[in-house]
Amino acid sequence: MWGALPPVLMIISRTPLRVSFCGGGTDLDWFSNSEPSGGMVTSAAMDRHIHVTVNRRFDDLVRVSYSKMELVDDFEDIEHELVRESMRMTGVTSGVEITTIADIPSRGTGLGSSSSVTVGLLNALHAYAGRDPSPRQLAEEACEIEIGILGQPIGRQDQYAASFGGINSISFNQGGTEVTPLDIPLETKKRISEEFTLVFTGMTRSASDVLGEDPEDENDKISRLRDIRGHADIARSMLESGDLSGLGGLLKTTWELKRGISASVSRHDIDEIHNQIMDRGATGAKLLGAGGGGFFLVHGNVDIRESLGELGLIIMPLGIDEHGSTIIHRG
Repeated sequence: MWGALPPVLMIISRTPLRVSFCGGGTDLDWFSNSEPSGGMVTSAAMDRHIHVTVNRRFDDLVRVSYSKMELVDDFEDIEHELVRESMRMTGVTSGVEITTIADIPSRGTGLGSSSSVTVGLLNALHAYAGRDPSPRQLAEEACEIEIGILGQPIGRQDQYAASFGGINSISFNQGGTEVTPLDIPLETKKRISEEFTLVFTGMTRSASDVLGEDPEDENDKISRLRDIRGHADIARSMLESGDLSGLGGLLKTTWELKRGISASVSRHDIDEIHNQIMDRGATGAKLLGAGGGGFFLVHGNVDIRESLGELGLIIMPLGIDEHGSTIIHRG
């Protein structure tokens, strides 16, 4: 379909994970396509990445290395669904070795890692075949694989954040997805890295499992999502004006709305960690992603990290990736 492959030996793509400040859940098709105002997420690509390598083999076999290793004669036999469907979509279906490497745990962390893997795979495989896809093409193809082909009950924010990079307001409706980069001064970006911290709960959970559960009260869920969608607008204004303390307080309000959507979003041990974070002087904190585990996004003054370190949990600053999915080696 795509023709003969060029004599490329190795491609390496680097694709960021993402942090959603406000609006998560409103990027699901069932909500954004039925609401008059659609869905909206205010999010940032962070400087933690998924690396994908595509290396030419000396034979026609396909070798895939991630948390396990697969060696197959036919790409259709690959168990890793994202690899298999990315190969199908790009036309690179034989004679390669594919490796995925994550800076932090690659599933269940609330950082959009599965979509970053898909975007990184597509970018690397397209580059291996001699093509240079745009960020929008990568995002749309990743959505098609994850939502259209594999039928995962997830939203569309992660694919666009990973592809475009930076800090964005992303809107979703029946007409498509629109990415608007936010005009944020360098000084504010520096403060974001100083004042926002990620705290790992030590627990992971599949986003598809949480998002696929039916709520006890559908009308209450929709009402909460409408409020969360409104928070995305407010978060955008706060970021552009540099009101990071206000944004921290908004995280607290968003978390209270989010944890009421489903019983699986939080549980006693997660609530305990949240309470400990707030007791150490945080302005606000919310669990990232669908919930059930992963990372809390925490806002506080520059001294809060020392206090958070006393919890014995993994913490890291929120650095911003400005570039999105990038080919860092081609040769």
